[in-house]
Amino acid sequence: MLKNRLLMLSSVAIFSYPAMAASFNDLAELSSNDYQVIDCRSSNHYNGWPEADQSRGGHYPGAFNIDADWLDGLNSDDFAALLDKHGIQKGKSTFLYCEADKAQQLQQRLAQMGMKNVGLIEEDVTAYKGELEALENYQQLVPASWLKQLVDSQEVSFSPDKGYAIVEVAYGPPTKYLVSHIPSAQYLNTNDIESEPLWNKVDDKKLAETIRNLGIRFDTTVILYGRDNIPAARAANILMYAGVKDVRLLNGGWTAWVDAGYQTEPMRNHAEPVDFGKQIPANPQYIIDVPEARDILTDPEHKSLVSIRTWDEYIGKISGYTYIKPKGRIVGSKWGHAGSDSLHLEDFRNPDQTMVSPSVMMRYWQPWGINKDQKVSFYCGTGWRASETFFYTYVMGWKDISVFDGGWYEWSGDPANPTATGEPKKNI
Repeated sequence: MLKNRLLMLSSVAIFSYPAMAASFNDLAELSSNDYQVIDCRSSNHYNGWPEADQSRGGHYPGAFNIDADWLDGLNSDDFAALLDKHGIQKGKSTFLYCEADKAQQLQQRLAQMGMKNVGLIEEDVTAYKGELEALENYQQLVPASWLKQLVDSQEVSFSPDKGYAIVEVAYGPPTKYLVSHIPSAQYLNTNDIESEPLWNKVDDKKLAETIRNLGIRFDTTVILYGRDNIPAARAANILMYAGVKDVRLLNGGWTAWVDAGYQTEPMRNHAEPVDFGKQIPANPQYIIDVPEARDILTDPEHKSLVSIRTWDEYIGKISGYTYIKPKGRIVGSKWGHAGSDSLHLEDFRNPDQTMVSPSVMMRYWQPWGINKDQKVSFYCGTGWRASETFFYTYVMGWKDISVFDGGWYEWSGDPANPTATGEPKKNI
């Protein structure tokens, strides 16, 4: 009876809100083929952070995440592309849950896209009797609101055990940082953790000095952010390699902090140098070099070397960099998506620059045979884009992951390493 009632309601084009409604537990009785659910809250709540006064976070199993707050910045083409990116089916009965006014805004935009069978779940997601889905390590990807509470010395969940350091990361001098940054944040120039000519990580002695000067021990909670989060993720991978136990990334980076209207401050902060307290590297498995990359290529069923580069870079139309001349890909590497060019990572970002949901990533990766049960290493030109994807899989709970530090730059510089151009056969 329940299934027939919902399907009858969904056969009627609705424009008044809410004409079609259901509960989470009603929907749970149906086959997931009969409907789709969109979580229109912040991606932070979708990932696992509980909303205020709620006992648990996460999302209804199988729900998509389209934050209604993204709508103002999206034209019709952008919105259509977003729906396609998530795999949302226009002809399917659809139910939304978030604050009522936000849900109504999204329902209206969906109706404009031809989606008429859209209704509301008129209850909090915690009313669902089953287990909510959440990212296994969601606490490592922190909301701006959490960081604001921490800065203001308020009580927070997953609070740092041994003190914390906030670090803004970017390439070059701290020009923007000196004008305005998150209160108490220090500055890390990526030139202090990478070195020419290949832009691989610096040697362990130099790395230890840089970390020491930031006042970071192995048991310090480190929260990283950037004006763009790609360099911050590069630092996250390298700090994890060094042995920092609790590395976190501000979800959405600087954009999330500013959009929330939070206070900033000028001038530079300096920390008191400290001994790291552990031999570096404590986690060498997080960064691999050419021999390990070659080994991964020998077993594509159980291992994946994943190219986080644009399609045009992957098939050799462009190199993607002014300083990298060879074009193409590592033979046997799998395409993992990226963004519009070597400086952007739109495929892995929501419109507000937060991490895209895991279901989107798996839509990219499943056709290429990339999954969490494998040994997976990510590469790009020199490690930046690969590091952000590495960190997202870490947040998702993937275990055997790494960044191939030298990436395309180092691999292509040796004629003995096999490369290819053109579209691959059978996705490899």
